[in-house]
Amino acid sequence: MPEWLEVVLRTLSAVTMLFIITKILGKRQISELSLFEYITGITLGNLVGYISLDTDTKWYLGFLAVFVWVLVSAAAEYLTLKSKKLRDIVDGSSTILIENGALNEKALKKERLTIDEFLEQLRKKDVFRIADVEFAVMEQSGDISVMLKKEYQPLTADLLGYHISSEKEPRTIIMDGHILPETLTNTEISEDWIKKELRKLNLTLSQVFIGQVDSKGELTVQTGTRALPKPAHTTPNDQIQDLIQQLKDDLKLRKDLASDDKDRLKYQEALDQLQTSMHAYQKNE
Repeated sequence: MPEWLEVVLRTLSAVTMLFIITKILGKRQISELSLFEYITGITLGNLVGYISLDTDTKWYLGFLAVFVWVLVSAAAEYLTLKSKKLRDIVDGSSTILIENGALNEKALKKERLTIDEFLEQLRKKDVFRIADVEFAVMEQSGDISVMLKKEYQPLTADLLGYHISSEKEPRTIIMDGHILPETLTNTEISEDWIKKELRKLNLTLSQVFIGQVDSKGELTVQTGTRALPKPAHTTPNDQIQDLIQQLKDDLKLRKDLASDDKDRLKYQEALDQLQTSMHAYQKNE
């Protein structure tokens, strides 16, 4: 067999084997890597290169080495699922960098993390002051998780006592000009409904690059050059109504967060005055 053909066959075999191994070892091998998984990736890469190009040695020895390493890796992953102590040894453990608002200098030195690198990681989390952080931990993957102090956390509906209905994920029902039948089976949408909605937009199915249905049952379409349907143009009166509603929401929020009854009363009076003014405005229209 010519040497070039042998290299081609070895390479194709190695790539196929590597694909199968990745499927066996799971998605973690291509996401955030632990220390052992990082070593596994490097080792497998070297072994596959050896199988592809080293034609002077017996080819099956490379496959045998890969097979042994895969067994070791699979066994290590199985054992780490069963034992916390072994998981800490193989994958490492997380390190607390900030606790109760105080930065731990020893923890930074232990992880060989400079202040500049730490500040960079915080900025990636949209945090620009260490004083805003209540708790920060370096995970096994090297990523840093941050919890802000209570007063710097964004307001949520739960904190304000509002009950909001759950949001459903948008469903992609059209892709590359074709309806996805597997998506339709999980929804109450029919192909006739899709074609009817597309006719309203003056589009054919082949013109749609991607189409999604949101939780309200509305179809939105991207053609690759346009986004449809376009948002309706609001009138000046609609814009005024939106601004008034925003002002109402802001006053209600300030009232709910007021520290004493006196302030709450002031915000309530402002709300009442705003409501009275709006009634007078609407009558004069």
